[in-house]
Amino acid sequence: MPRELMAVAPRTTELVEYDEPPLGDRDVRIRSEFAAPKHGTESHAYLDDQRRLARRFHPEYRIFVPAEGEAVTPFPRRLGNMTVGTVTETGAAVTRFKVGDRVYGHLPIRETHTVPEDGPFKSKAAGPREQELHLVPPELSPEQVVLLDPAHFALAAVRDANVRVGERVAVFGLGAIGLLILQMTLLSGATTVYAVDPLPSRRALARRLGAAACYDPAAHDVGLEIKQATAGAGVDVAIEVSGNYGALQDAVRAVHYSGLVVTVSNYHGPGTALHLDEEWHLTRVTVRSSMPVWGNPSRDHPQWDDRRVEETALQLMRAGRLQSDGLVHPVVPFEQSAEAYHWIHDTPDRVVKLGIRFP
Repeated sequence: MPRELMAVAPRTTELVEYDEPPLGDRDVRIRSEFAAPKHGTESHAYLDDQRRLARRFHPEYRIFVPAEGEAVTPFPRRLGNMTVGTVTETGAAVTRFKVGDRVYGHLPIRETHTVPEDGPFKSKAAGPREQELHLVPPELSPEQVVLLDPAHFALAAVRDANVRVGERVAVFGLGAIGLLILQMTLLSGATTVYAVDPLPSRRALARRLGAAACYDPAAHDVGLEIKQATAGAGVDVAIEVSGNYGALQDAVRAVHYSGLVVTVSNYHGPGTALHLDEEWHLTRVTVRSSMPVWGNPSRDHPQWDDRRVEETALQLMRAGRLQSDGLVHPVVPFEQSAEAYHWIHDTPDRVVKLGIRFP
């Protein structure tokens, strides 16, 4: 029987057998080739964040309210964000795909998939491309394909930051999204990009990708270091990707007077490292949230809708304007995925973005 990667309890992952459903007339069956999880989004369930799980987002009020009844338990829960695979069967009425086509979509980490040809998901929270299967462009590797989702978030953040020619930028958090943001700010015309992350392997990647200087927040007062590196001016915009309150505080301290801080990731727990009684008011910092999914239109909508952002990220990847070497690391066999998934949270120095290869 085929198997899938599941979170079966807090911080507990297993490869679990499953039955593949019958093939419908408009279904395609896919044999997985390569997959990757979404490190930040999946962490709420994996870490059993009861406060988050006990609340739901009210779509009309756009605030979180208590969930009705008992708190939702996330276990067992499928893990994974994107999968690349080969079509092995098609239903009688399928027209978009044929046996042998290489496809990708927002699919969990499992050995096989049986999904409608017009899309694996129908969630209103998903963007247009997240609801669809796509043919793999022949010039893209599987590693590049699974970077398309973080590239979407990265491009939305850089557009929210409105990075312009000649500006100085700081990027906090050098996972896959942060490293793609670094590259996109340079493509947008930034002349100097400072990169911040506590992990030396990620800082080394950032230097290779064009960062002017890299800082370890555990060893330096990053806000002060960036101010000194810019002769007291600070950066024009700081993009905070780590979801760490201490990094957000450093980002506030790194920008110039009336500078802009753009936040990308969700924050966890109490914000004790964030001090709104210091630089926040004295430098009149603007903080802007960037979140291109869950029904959030682009600030430049309708000219820039969700599909255009995603298509642009794909075009940049296909044109070779985004470097991908080292961003999907490590790549482990499916048999090792249950063990390797723990590295994301327990030994993050081993991981940029986890990749999983199927036999």
